[in-house]
Amino acid sequence: MIIEACVNSATSAIEAQKGGANRVELCENLHDGGTTPGVGSIRVARKRLDIDLFVMIRPRGGDFLYSQIEFDIMKEDIRFAKEQGADGVVFGILLPDGTIDRDRMKTLADLAQPMSMTCHRAFDMTMDPFQAIEDLIDLGFDRILTSGQKPTALEGALLIKNLISKTNGRIIIMPGSGVKEHNILELLTLTGAKEVHIHLEKQEVSRMIFKRHDVFMGKPDLSEFENTQTDWKRIDKIRRMIDDLQ
Repeated sequence: MIIEACVNSATSAIEAQKGGANRVELCENLHDGGTTPGVGSIRVARKRLDIDLFVMIRPRGGDFLYSQIEFDIMKEDIRFAKEQGADGVVFGILLPDGTIDRDRMKTLADLAQPMSMTCHRAFDMTMDPFQAIEDLIDLGFDRILTSGQKPTALEGALLIKNLISKTNGRIIIMPGSGVKEHNILELLTLTGAKEVHIHLEKQEVSRMIFKRHDVFMGKPDLSEFENTQTDWKRIDKIRRMIDDLQ
């Protein structure tokens, strides 16, 4: 069973490895669903990790219909990820009608070779998941990250199971979204998935002594003196749960 940990920094990537993850999906801005990480994060993560490093290629939050400028950015980000020794990239582009943008996806797929390729949850926003999956197989993708076109993977477990059955090993279907300690075994039993995508975090308290509470760098309802980090102990717990199941 492959555990992929979604992480928001190089520090979190190292914590995920410590907890027993098989690979990380390195992102930034997880509150927007994840965007492309910075140059320094990719370089440092690659140097510090022994496990696989997949890099999110997503220029912004929101929908998956990109401008020419955004598409050009994605091409450059894939080139950089490859140069830095990333093992894989994660991306997806849609057309206005909710179908896979085959032309642009092929351009990115050609650039990404020989790295592994995952289509992220843009798949969950497609009009016809069964047509989308055939398009992605034709384009040479290795896996699809999906919540089964529902808010969480457990809610979408039936579609995930059907996708796994229909594809019959032609592409990996990896459930993700809302996968936690209390539901992962149920999800794996319902779907038969062999890879799973998790995001398990904790809040790290700032080491600042002097704290000004009347100034905000972001949203006023978010503490300036906490930061989110991957919790290696929670990943370790899931690793042990899965190993016991097997």
